[in-house]
Amino acid sequence: MPAHILVAEDQADIRDLIVLNLQQAGYRVQAVADGTAALASQAEEAHDLLLLDLMLPGMDGLDVCKALRGRGRATPILMLTAKSTELDRVLGLELGADDYLTKPFSMAELLARVKALLRRAELLRAAALAPAAPAQVLRNGALELLPSRREARVGGRALDFTALEFDLLLHFTSHPGRVFSRAQLLDAVWGYTHEGYEHTVTTHINRLRAKLEADPMQPQFILTVRGAGYKMRDAPG
Repeated sequence: MPAHILVAEDQADIRDLIVLNLQQAGYRVQAVADGTAALASQAEEAHDLLLLDLMLPGMDGLDVCKALRGRGRATPILMLTAKSTELDRVLGLELGADDYLTKPFSMAELLARVKALLRRAELLRAAALAPAAPAQVLRNGALELLPSRREARVGGRALDFTALEFDLLLHFTSHPGRVFSRAQLLDAVWGYTHEGYEHTVTTHINRLRAKLEADPMQPQFILTVRGAGYKMRDAPG
């Protein structure tokens, strides 16, 4: 069955154009014009992806994102914003959005982001449904990753990551000690490199660090800044 996408956008011309292009790409689409309706729609039916405009009447996109994540909903969220300030974009990511697009954007770029987010979500679902079997384990100190199961543990304690956070952590764990620029991480993990979107990398890394460093007894896998890039320390096994 085609993925079901909810579009929350108050500008009718933009909303209709997005819906048309998503439908032509083969997706099922539902559209709403305000944040309250977006949150209500998510409560009534599980969508595979939410395209969420930042500036919505009723509840804005930040409030909707915060409410969904507060309820434990892991639906991938692509934030759409016309605001030019970096703070608004970073706030959206910190509240749990997976990625963002700044208006004006091309439909080809939108469809590429949608496809990437849906692919990651599908990998996560497939891993959860896969039968138990011996799996490859990547280790860095007390950190253990099982790529085929999309699972991560620290000192035996399971960690909860979004699909993008897991892919980012997997990339670092697969290349311990190597320094990556934000542009390189965008290309390797997100699947695109576009100037102006590097802040999504910074915010996801900050979220990773917060989860990995939650246990003060396990400090050896801190993601560190090296010049203009990031690296994961190659911890002793």
